[in-house]
Amino acid sequence: MATAVFGRKKHMTQAFEDDGTLVGVTVIEVEPNFITAVKTEDDDGYNAVQVGFGIVPTRKVNRPHAGQFEKHETPPRRHLREVRDATGEIGQTIGVDAFEVGDKVHVSATSKGKGFQGTVKRHGFGRGPVSHGSHNIRQPGSVGASADPSRIFPGQKMPGQTGNRTATIKNLRVVNVDPERNEIWVRGGIPGGKNAVVRIRKAGD
Repeated sequence: MATAVFGRKKHMTQAFEDDGTLVGVTVIEVEPNFITAVKTEDDDGYNAVQVGFGIVPTRKVNRPHAGQFEKHETPPRRHLREVRDATGEIGQTIGVDAFEVGDKVHVSATSKGKGFQGTVKRHGFGRGPVSHGSHNIRQPGSVGASADPSRIFPGQKMPGQTGNRTATIKNLRVVNVDPERNEIWVRGGIPGGKNAVVRIRKAGD
């Protein structure tokens, strides 16, 4: 069976722990993920299952995807993703019942894009002096040596694109599982904005 499911970030709220502690949680809607294809080492060079999620009208599915859904007699889905090193059969579904309260999970999603930002916002640099005549308030300062080696080393923290990348928050605890609403509540925040596609997998898988 697949070791991960995909869902949609809904919003944040609060929940009470068993000991009465009030904690912030993120609500993730996980519609049943249909296994739409199975990749094998012999045919494709690796083992994986392809899952579809997100209900979508048939008229909105492009022709290659529509043909794939018809071939395997599975309902059309808006998104298709692969889960490596997983097993399953075409037509099987994976949903919130794969998780239990107390499970530790890793949640991945595309973080919010912040555009081009300086080092203060992007890396948390401290500012320079703001006294009279200062020209180094939010500038990054020196980024390399002069004569030797006369270059900037790879990985130097500098201004650039911030956010809009895949980020993973590890070892979040499942606080609540609601099969009727297809919801999983995890403690803490997760990357992405509202309706962002998120990947949830159990820690250790």
